[in-house]
Amino acid sequence: MAGQRPAAPGPSGAHFLRDRRLIARLAERSGAGPGSLVLDLGAGYGAITAALAGTGARVIAIERDPRLAARLRRRFAAEPGVRVAETDLREVPWPGREFLVVANPPFAGTTGLVRRLLGDPAVPLAGAELILAWGAARWLAAARPRDEETAWWTGRYQIRLIGRVAAASFAPPPATDAAHLSIRPRPLNGLPGGPRALRGLLRAAWRDRSRPVELSLPGGLPNGRGADALRGAVRAAIGARTPAAELTADQWHEIAVLITGVRSPAAPSRPRTAPPRLPASRRWDRDPRPPPARRPPRISRPRTRASPASNADQRFLIDVS
Repeated sequence: MAGQRPAAPGPSGAHFLRDRRLIARLAERSGAGPGSLVLDLGAGYGAITAALAGTGARVIAIERDPRLAARLRRRFAAEPGVRVAETDLREVPWPGREFLVVANPPFAGTTGLVRRLLGDPAVPLAGAELILAWGAARWLAAARPRDEETAWWTGRYQIRLIGRVAAASFAPPPATDAAHLSIRPRPLNGLPGGPRALRGLLRAAWRDRSRPVELSLPGGLPNGRGADALRGAVRAAIGARTPAAELTADQWHEIAVLITGVRSPAAPSRPRTAPPRLPASRRWDRDPRPPPARRPPRISRPRTRASPASNADQRFLIDVS
């Protein structure tokens, strides 16, 4: 979780990020700005939320602890671009439009969170700046994925370890240092059939990781291409008879692009599919602000302070198509 120095002890197991310079770098590196939708997962006392709100982005602060969620609502009551969702990270529905994540989530839930963010190719994640435990960050950013699931994530997203974050940057400090991890979608996510090609490749290759990857390539290829031509291209890219266990995340991505037969775009693009739209009553990313061109003069809109009950949890679940 992230936040200012707590005046009282926080929830059990919480480590609140208090390094203001690091928080500012997270917001800047994310590229958030007007028109962006950004999620702060495990918002705590709201330090990251405040930095993101300062960029002009629309921010959803997600916090499970009722006491902290109530404090967040009070802190950002006058910020029309900030909404608070009191809910669990394991259950919160992702937005139906492209979104960013900038967060210091609870370290204990790292695997589940990454699985939810990166596991489904329909999730329109545009990028993430995360503060994670040092060991978890090193595992995710390793050049060679340790298992099929990690290869599925890192073959579709470029994951970089930006730097170490000292334990003293948190209150209370964790037992070990943390790390700043940056995540960006790879070009494969924007190619027709790209994720499907990677999934099939991984399933075939991981049956025997000592087997040369070229023997796991599909036989039927799009655009009438021959299997021999594909094997030749793969050998040229990664070398002959390279086993799956030795492939890097970059190589898994490169082979999957070759399988699609489509030239990789110069820059990553969002997945072509989006999660099913939730009914408006269940969306939590609805922008409460009307379009700027239609906004009436301030004098005609006397502000009424919303009660905590009306600002809470998943009644704010947004519609941002």
